[in-house]
Amino acid sequence: MTIDEILDFVGTFDGVLTLRPAPGDGTPEIGWGDTFFYYAPDGTVPATAQPFATVVTKDYPGDTSSRLDRPGTFRVNMAAGKEAFTEWTAHGPGDPSAADSVIAHPVYGGAGWLAVVNPGARTEAATRDLLRTAYRLARARYERRAE
Repeated sequence: MTIDEILDFVGTFDGVLTLRPAPGDGTPEIGWGDTFFYYAPDGTVPATAQPFATVVTKDYPGDTSSRLDRPGTFRVNMAAGKEAFTEWTAHGPGDPSAADSVIAHPVYGGAGWLAVVNPGARTEAATRDLLRTAYRLARARYERRAE
């Protein structure tokens, strides 16, 4: 999967706000080039919600084990919930720099986040399923808070 394919796929979900920080938009430089997906049917970033998924294209301070500094390397991160996290990490957290493998997020795994570096043929279906799950969970949280 390419980043554009991920953007197109998540873009089909109702109520998704996609943020792509870039120079000149007032966002911190560290986020430029990355993508953040929120469930936000009103089109504004929720004040108390985290994104349900992200695509990062570079190493962040304290988050270098995926080695995103390699050319063409990116990582899709998904808050797919404890059930999915337990299922995918039952045999250990995985190598955070291995491409096309579902792994515990190297930093946010403790919060149930999963990640895939450069999703490919082996993980495309799983990545799509995990993105759908993360979206459904974010939408359910939003709806509970709105009640």
